[in-house]
Amino acid sequence: MPFVESFAPVIGRNPKVLILGSMPGIASLEAQQYYAHPRNAFWPIMSEILGEQWSDDYEHRIEQIKRHPIALWDSLKACRREGSLDSAIQRDDRIANDIPGLLAEHPTLHLIAFNGAASEQYFRQSVLDKLPKQHSLDFIRLPSTSPAHASKNRQQKLQDWRVISDYLK
Repeated sequence: MPFVESFAPVIGRNPKVLILGSMPGIASLEAQQYYAHPRNAFWPIMSEILGEQWSDDYEHRIEQIKRHPIALWDSLKACRREGSLDSAIQRDDRIANDIPGLLAEHPTLHLIAFNGAASEQYFRQSVLDKLPKQHSLDFIRLPSTSPAHASKNRQQKLQDWRVISDYLK
């Protein structure tokens, strides 16, 4: 079973919201891009929330994110997983990202928004008890933007994701 590794965080200007995925899927790992699967709703949702006209060019998208008070990362730094599904991640072979270090470096972060239940689960199991007590944070689990999460359509997901707008002001 292959060992896969996440990407470096993308840090926007004075970030207020940290959006955490779980671990990039195969399409993202192959492209070395966050949310690269063509049916993943992440970029269209962020386009609506931020009022940006997203480019097909990934580097341009990243520059657009960096203009906003948003950080992107994953709960896991590395894991052993076959395929793209979070359910295939091996429990004993997970390594968490240094989210406490990121929070110490960026004290303007006040919301951690989980892109799906797995991201929240891995964070709570591997990171939560390592957070500095003095850092005041809100947490919210949002519906996964992955095409594998089909219980909601893109419009319904967008409605749920709009809650982060209040933190971006």
